[in-house]
Amino acid sequence: MMNLLLDQMYQFYQENPMLVVSTIVLMITYIYYTLYVVGRPTLHCRKNTALHSLVDSLPITHQEYRPTFWCWEPRLQSMVACFIRQTVPDIRYRREVFSFSDGGQVGLDWMRKEDTGAEQPIVLILPGITGSSQSEYVKILVNVACDEAKARCVVFNFRGQGGLELKSPRTFCAANSDDLSEILDHLKVTYPEAPVVAVGVSLGGIMLGNYLTDQGEAARSKLLAAMLISVCFDTFEGTKSMETPGLNLLLNRHLATNLVESIKEVKEQFQANNTWDLEQVFSSKTVREFDNRLTAKMFGYKSVAEYYGAARLHGKVEGIKVATLAVNAEDDPFQPGDSIPREGADRSSHLAILTTKYGGHVGFMDGWLPNGYFYSDRVFSQYIQAVFSNKDMVKQFVGGRL
Repeated sequence: MMNLLLDQMYQFYQENPMLVVSTIVLMITYIYYTLYVVGRPTLHCRKNTALHSLVDSLPITHQEYRPTFWCWEPRLQSMVACFIRQTVPDIRYRREVFSFSDGGQVGLDWMRKEDTGAEQPIVLILPGITGSSQSEYVKILVNVACDEAKARCVVFNFRGQGGLELKSPRTFCAANSDDLSEILDHLKVTYPEAPVVAVGVSLGGIMLGNYLTDQGEAARSKLLAAMLISVCFDTFEGTKSMETPGLNLLLNRHLATNLVESIKEVKEQFQANNTWDLEQVFSSKTVREFDNRLTAKMFGYKSVAEYYGAARLHGKVEGIKVATLAVNAEDDPFQPGDSIPREGADRSSHLAILTTKYGGHVGFMDGWLPNGYFYSDRVFSQYIQAVFSNKDMVKQFVGGRL
């Protein structure tokens, strides 16, 4: 009987070798996926504090993150997530042109789907390095905040981004939060009764993080809470990772090309200044080269190392005094998992870091057929709803023990 069964199995294999091999490979892959890829996130935050209790109360922090089975490699996560999110229609914002004290200007793009009065919460979104209000991940956050948290949203398009003319030879950098500070002052004056939560993605998260560490307790008069998505806490380690030969370096060069093109479009603003050599800037092949030849000089740093040192959040996260949740994937090529400041968060009463083993950079795809509403978006939704629902507690108790 056994011999007959073995003979039949062997005959089936001979007739369908590819099917048999593919099935075995799929089974092994799924077993590996179930044992080593799927897992609950890890929360790093000082225990017995109001912030820890708030974040720990979110249902999603106790659920498994199940990355898309056929796409959990970090670079693929980021690229495929970007492609899927592009199916989200563009949003018709109301643009407010905001002028800074130095004469520069940016576009603040507003969206709200219902008006609930003067106390309606505001979600301020800071995009990534070359992002804008129409970036795919930004549109998802705007829709989530408006639909699920009933908030009004405003997207801070950095100088030179979002289709608005650049007024001076100054764009933006991760270490300088002067522009963000002026915008928050503007929101406080214009909407004094509205609680504000700021959300920074990637470079926008570094800028927001530096504002929080620079301002300390003073930031609490402008912000109720903050969230950082795929932020690079250690700019040195992140840069080192992104210069690794292979897919990381290819992604790095893609970003550098976008940065170069953004300056070429407004080169007339930079031609009369001898601080930099535009030909060298335009030949930049990596983000570090671009930052060394332009960004660092633009903001008065002696070198790109000094600039990255100033932008580096690792080591100063305990200076954050506003309730802040960061979401990071340990396989993020922009922020290697071993340099996430877990110990700093474990000592902090104001910073909670939620980490997943997989997710890539601004990826966090899940489900067999991803629909554009991913894990990080659900964390964002639950967090801001909890903050707005418990705003008095957040104001009064975050920073202390319950």
